[in-house]
Amino acid sequence: MIIKFKLNGEEREENVEEDERALDFLRRIGMKSVKEGCGEGECGACTIIVNGKNVVSCLMLAPELDGTDVLTTEGLGKDKLDPVQEAFAEIGAVQCGFCTPGMEMSTKALLMKNPHPSEEDIKKGLEGNLCRCTGYFRIIEAVKKAAGKV
Repeated sequence: MIIKFKLNGEEREENVEEDERALDFLRRIGMKSVKEGCGEGECGACTIIVNGKNVVSCLMLAPELDGTDVLTTEGLGKDKLDPVQEAFAEIGAVQCGFCTPGMEMSTKALLMKNPHPSEEDIKKGLEGNLCRCTGYFRIIEAVKKAAGKV
C-alpha cells in the first residue's frame, strides 16, 4: 500500500506492507537513528516524533504514518546541530550512544510542549527511555541546558 507523509520536513510517498512496523519501514528508507532495543515499547530507542508527540516506532505500524508529520534524529539540525543535540554533546550526555537518538527525540518532544520544564517534568518526559550507561544525571543536565534554546 502507498502512504503519503512528511518526513523531516519533506513530503514523501512510499510503499509499505500492511503489517510492517514503522521502525522497520523507517530504517528501510534510511533513517538509521531509529534503533531497535527491545521491540516491545519499553526502552525508547526507537522514539520518533509523530505530529508533535513522541512515539515508540516499534509499536506503530507503517500504514499509521499515512498523513502524518514525522521527525527523526536525521531531521534535527540539518545545517547545524539542533539545540538538543548541541546540549547533549556539550554536557557529554552520551556514552555508548545507542539510546541517544531516542533520548534526543523525547527531549525535543518535551521541549516543543514545555520549553522550560522543571526537573520533575524532565524525568517524566524521559521515563519511556532507558539508558544503561549514563545513570541519567548528564542526560537531565543536557535537557536543562537545551531548555529555552529550542
